[in-house]
Amino acid sequence: MVEDEPEIRQLVQMQLSRQGYEVLGVDSAELGLKHLRQEPFALLALDWMLPGMSGKDLTKTWRSIEKGSHLPILFVTAKAAPEHIVEGLDAGADDYLTKPFDNTVLLARVRSLLRRSQVQQSALSVGEEDKAGLSLKYGPLELDNSGFRAFLDGQELELTRSEFKLLHSLMESQGKVLTRNQLIDQIQGEGVAVVGRTVDTHVFGLRKKLGTHSEVIETVRGVGYRIGYMED
Repeated sequence: MVEDEPEIRQLVQMQLSRQGYEVLGVDSAELGLKHLRQEPFALLALDWMLPGMSGKDLTKTWRSIEKGSHLPILFVTAKAAPEHIVEGLDAGADDYLTKPFDNTVLLARVRSLLRRSQVQQSALSVGEEDKAGLSLKYGPLELDNSGFRAFLDGQELELTRSEFKLLHSLMESQGKVLTRNQLIDQIQGEGVAVVGRTVDTHVFGLRKKLGTHSEVIETVRGVGYRIGYMED
């Protein structure tokens, strides 16, 4: 936990420790980065506004390091405007909790991020060979990366290339909120210009093709989209 306000840092440490988590608390991004480089951690929670290096800069720095690409990162900050949430997620955070926060919500966010991380690590351990074929499955949805084909309950969906890329990004994120800018980066290809509202249009078309499963693509108002829970 990287937080320069002792009261908040101690509160978070106490709440998480009561649930059986081991928590290290530090008061600066520089010290947090030092520990991240020296020790393995399951999750990073941090404030945005810190003395010296900001939490956003720490997030971007850690994400730029190969071993930092899979660590779940949770912002716990007073910067609550939608544009700040988007900026934090674009910097590499997985989730965003605004102050003041409810302790039960904090614990739920931590549990969710740790579960998602376990799922992603399990998927990574399956092996690189899966990437060429039917490599991505989420509930009744399956994607064939090699042929840009999507299947729902075994039936092929007629998706455009952009719709496929959008769905692939959402499924791969395992419930993480993706901002419009992040989705634009995924969809945009050579000679293809994409803006935020174009993403919304693709989401609309994708939802229509998902039929009764359309609600699985959830809108996070002012931020972007995520994929919701689906049963097999």
